[in-house]
Amino acid sequence: MIKFLRKISQNLLSEGKTGTYFKYAIGEIILVVIGILIGLQINNELIGKIC
Repeated sequence: MIKFLRKISQNLLSEGKTGTYFKYAIGEIILVVIGILIGLQINNELIGKIC
């Protein structure tokens, strides 16, 4: 999966589509942040059940 995403980003940069690359990079960052927030929410719920 990582090789696939890396290949997409390299193709966008080599074709000179920097605007599209930045949109792609921002999308990846947003997905990571959403994943972290979901993980924190689940962790908080589990801690609440224990205490």
